[in-house]
Amino acid sequence: MDHEHIKGVLLISWKYIGYLTCTRRGVGTYEEDKWAKYGKIINPAFHLEKLKHMLPAFYLSCSEMLRKWEDVVPVGGSHEIDVWPHLQQLSCDVISRTAFGSSYEEEMCIVSLRLSYLMHVGLLFYVILFQRFLPTKRNRRMKEIKKDVRSSIRGIIDKRLKAMEAGNADNEDLLGIFLESNFKEIEQNRNKDFGMSIEEVIEECKLFYFAGEETTSALLLWTLVLLSRYQDWQARAREEVLQVFESQKPDFDGLNCLKVVSILVGWLNFSTM
Repeated sequence: MDHEHIKGVLLISWKYIGYLTCTRRGVGTYEEDKWAKYGKIINPAFHLEKLKHMLPAFYLSCSEMLRKWEDVVPVGGSHEIDVWPHLQQLSCDVISRTAFGSSYEEEMCIVSLRLSYLMHVGLLFYVILFQRFLPTKRNRRMKEIKKDVRSSIRGIIDKRLKAMEAGNADNEDLLGIFLESNFKEIEQNRNKDFGMSIEEVIEECKLFYFAGEETTSALLLWTLVLLSRYQDWQARAREEVLQVFESQKPDFDGLNCLKVVSILVGWLNFSTM
């Protein structure tokens, strides 16, 4: 394959691959005016000042995972651990706390349904496309799971909307910030068409949860693999973290002082592109 072929593949527009929408919708699939409109509503959830408030949730989730590892590893000894399930749980836990303000255990039903759903959807890429419309057992199961996932997320949103109406909502998580931004957009333009419908909010929540869990857990696993291979960088990163934080909890200002870790994160992001 020469460079012209590569260029052609990269320039192909993927908006025509309609069957991908069975598993992915939301702002990631929007284009042009619709993307700009909904991007404006979602952006406040990712402002730096908002993200700073989520650091304690990251720390809590990581601490819980490390405690589980410490429970199975004898003091002064060693023990082999399959880290992949733990990293998946860590990612789900972090997203649950930062996006929905809830613990991983409370949203375990969403995760289990999601994993089963993807297992079935993955088979779609190996069959003739029209077969997904047939009333097969697998397709019926997919529809049931999709309905259950939607129902679970709708329940979370409804509870948050009621809390907002009563003035008791906590808008520090992604969902709260997102709903508040959507409400302001509607109020400013005095037209509900300038905001998102409940169905569109549900799709964005699914995107936050599912896409975020996949990418985060995969990146964490790849990070551990590369650090185990390049142990000199592992030692440098560990030394820097201990020097900056010592025995203190990580804070935002301290994270900005981690030069070696920043280099590693940039390198890892580049290597996974």
